[in-house]
Amino acid sequence: MKRTLLTILLCGGLQFQVQAQDVSKGEYLARVGDCVACHTAAGGKDFAGGRPMETPIGMIYSTNITPDPEFGIGNYSFDDFDLAMREGKTKDGRHLYPAMPYTAYAKLSEEDMRALYDYFMQGVTPEKIANRESDIPWPLSMRWPLGLWNGMFHENQRFVADSQRDADWNRGAYLVQGLGHCGACHTPRGLAFQEKAMTQTAPEFLSGAEIDGWYAPDIRGNKLRQSELVDLLKTGSSQHQSLAGPMAEVVTYSTQYLSDADLQSIAVYLNALPGDKAPEAKPAATLANYDDAKGLYQTYCSTCHGLDGKGVANVIPSLANNPAIVRDNALNLIHVVYSGADTPRTEGHISYKMPGYKGVISNQEMTDVLNYIRNSWGNSAPLVTLSEVNQATKDK
Repeated sequence: MKRTLLTILLCGGLQFQVQAQDVSKGEYLARVGDCVACHTAAGGKDFAGGRPMETPIGMIYSTNITPDPEFGIGNYSFDDFDLAMREGKTKDGRHLYPAMPYTAYAKLSEEDMRALYDYFMQGVTPEKIANRESDIPWPLSMRWPLGLWNGMFHENQRFVADSQRDADWNRGAYLVQGLGHCGACHTPRGLAFQEKAMTQTAPEFLSGAEIDGWYAPDIRGNKLRQSELVDLLKTGSSQHQSLAGPMAEVVTYSTQYLSDADLQSIAVYLNALPGDKAPEAKPAATLANYDDAKGLYQTYCSTCHGLDGKGVANVIPSLANNPAIVRDNALNLIHVVYSGADTPRTEGHISYKMPGYKGVISNQEMTDVLNYIRNSWGNSAPLVTLSEVNQATKDK
């Protein structure tokens, strides 16, 4: 299943400008929610919609949420806005596709919802850009079945603080479950494409999911130190790791602008969630063509990552003892090696681009070097197969 509305974050052509300065509460909340990512087309006007998003039943396009009264939400009252955000219904009563994460936004407080409304009505430039109809064919394009979906899977309930937890934990829970809608990518989906859990009360919540050909990892009981997790969310880089793919763009357009206090609260909440037990140490897998794989690594990877795989602290991620390298699910690593990756563009981190090796080395050679990386310098991970690499890259 592809749910591009939930994960596609614009790499180029994005006009939304954000500065590290004091902003209105509503603008800050819009950044927390990363609203611009889905509601701005590549090269388009901020929040004017038109971004194509692939769904299992056809292409849909994000809507204009500027305060233009004809094509945007300029004639929405606060109650209309609140209805859309909490129940997924437009002013005229049409159901929104749940790719818009109203299932998470329903948790917002009234105060925050009003601040968002004020920002979109007064702080965003109105744009006379018409909305584009979906490409979903009739009868699948009918909206009334979405009401049934809501009845089965959506609980319009505001966040309720846990009196047994401290303020940091509750603030982190509010941001992660609500406006941050982290579960939209990191929580697995059911047969009806619903998130299997919306809060930490169920073990599926934030337990990892494949989405749009990437793997959004399990972030329950995060194994990173709190300071390292905060660094990743703030700058996209820490001493030993860097973010790439969709999460890199979340940092670029959203989390780097969160206050240090909110980032700390998010880290406190995630680290407090019960996670799986650490896997037992296993010996590195044996590579049949070890010398060839090592030679490929030395030719194409060692210049930046070093012969010892340690990279450069806070600049080039370490490949040694990096949990992202040895996950059972190797999708992200395959994509980075095949297509390359940009690290986040933030004030605290100079963005760099790792080149992709599509067309430079064969898929078999790519498989070999991936297995060398995943089983060297103390790393131990299941072998990646050629069929996995072929499947992950067939449409790239």
